[in-house]
Amino acid sequence: MSMPRKAMQELGFQACCVWCDAPDDSSSKRCGPCIQHHRGVREALAAGPPDDPFFQLGKEIMAMAADPHHYDHDEVHGPVLRELQRRAGSMVDAPSPSTTASINEIFEQQKMRKKVNVLQDIGNQNPWKEQPLDAKKAASIGETTWKLDDSDIDEHYGRRTIPSRPIDPVNRDERLGEDTALTDRVHAAASQSDAVDEETAEIFEAIEFKRRQEQRQELKRALDDVKKMVDDDLDF
Repeated sequence: MSMPRKAMQELGFQACCVWCDAPDDSSSKRCGPCIQHHRGVREALAAGPPDDPFFQLGKEIMAMAADPHHYDHDEVHGPVLRELQRRAGSMVDAPSPSTTASINEIFEQQKMRKKVNVLQDIGNQNPWKEQPLDAKKAASIGETTWKLDDSDIDEHYGRRTIPSRPIDPVNRDERLGEDTALTDRVHAAASQSDAVDEETAEIFEAIEFKRRQEQRQELKRALDDVKKMVDDDLDF
């Protein structure tokens, strides 16, 4: 049984390392081809159609292996996932037992830690916190601060705008900042900042981008259904 390699953890296949019978050596020759093979599996899953049942099953099994504690209640895979957690736990050193001295040290460190209160710190910078301004001084400061010249006043300020002709709706997809595909791709790339290598990051980025796009499509379909229901009610 070997400690999971970081590359395998990034790919979501660390369970293979836990069941591997190779020596627990990071420079083992068996690790390289194994990691490369699982990269190919990950790429195949990322490139597969999102609604294909076979690829959906592969992604679900991979998710179970990556986070077994979230799925160990599964009737079919639960026993294996619990065994996976047992094996992984046996490879981690048990924490040292707490003593009275270590507990007292934690309490002392908490006492020495300064609590930050942003609002209170800002309030302490107020030069008049101890003695408020008198009414005349406060009125003078207000007049100086909010004094407006005639050039600063717009003659149309406060008036309601009544368009003389219908305003065409704007296609939000063509506006800057409304490119949802670009936004999803940026978020997908940012979520892989801790990836081991560029190839692994690209695989995860593709999967995350597809997931975000699918969620947008589901939301759009739901909104369209709601709009149809509202329109049907208005017809009556």
